[in-house]
Amino acid sequence: MNKRQMEIWSPWLLLTAVLVLWQVLCSAFAVSEFIFPSPWRIWTQFWEFRDVIAGHAWRTFWVTMVGFGLAIVVGVLLGFVIGSSRLAYAAVYPLMTAFNALPKAAFVPILVVWFGIGVGPAILTAFLISFFPIMVNIATGLATLEPELEDVLRVLGAKRWDVLIKVGLPRSMPYFYGSLKVAITLAFVGTTVSEMTAANEGIGYLLISAGSSMQMGLAFAGLVVVGAMAMVMYELFSVIEKHTTGWAHRGSQGH
Repeated sequence: MNKRQMEIWSPWLLLTAVLVLWQVLCSAFAVSEFIFPSPWRIWTQFWEFRDVIAGHAWRTFWVTMVGFGLAIVVGVLLGFVIGSSRLAYAAVYPLMTAFNALPKAAFVPILVVWFGIGVGPAILTAFLISFFPIMVNIATGLATLEPELEDVLRVLGAKRWDVLIKVGLPRSMPYFYGSLKVAITLAFVGTTVSEMTAANEGIGYLLISAGSSMQMGLAFAGLVVVGAMAMVMYELFSVIEKHTTGWAHRGSQGH
């Protein structure tokens, strides 16, 4: 097995080892299924309630994608504004950092008052928790454009707008895809947290419902589904990144 094959299979081998150890410990110490279910119990609960889980998972998925789509639009626009102007960077960036430090779960009760229980709070929570990494990375990619390169382009007749559009934005693409991979996982967290307190559908609602009825295997199955959806979207963005910004990864292509 070469190095590339090891890199591909290593996560699956590690996951298998963790699941086997988990099952052995639960069986050896007779851990109650109501306290900490074994992988086998989680699988049986997942299969038994697969239709219910699928319905809740679909709701969580599309709500997350709507919030995430809003985060991309707002994050890119704000990042472009902040990164293209030193004054805007100095004025807005500290305020956005302070806003990002606020716990987004604390916004859920406020959003419920404004929009009621349903998709509104979940979409906005996913948006609030995921737009910041996108904004920061776009702004960083533009703001860190080398002054020498900008001076050369200005000498060649390029205007500030030309520099930003033709050089700054392409240079920011690796930052952008890196932020998407972080933001999509945060978006699922935001949606699930909101659904736990302000929804009657979705994986978050399923977690609360399963926990209240002591079906811990079902609750863990819901967590696995959220993690799987986030992982699939993460890998999707990784594939798109490699095909659209290959120039930024040329040093690793031979591995």
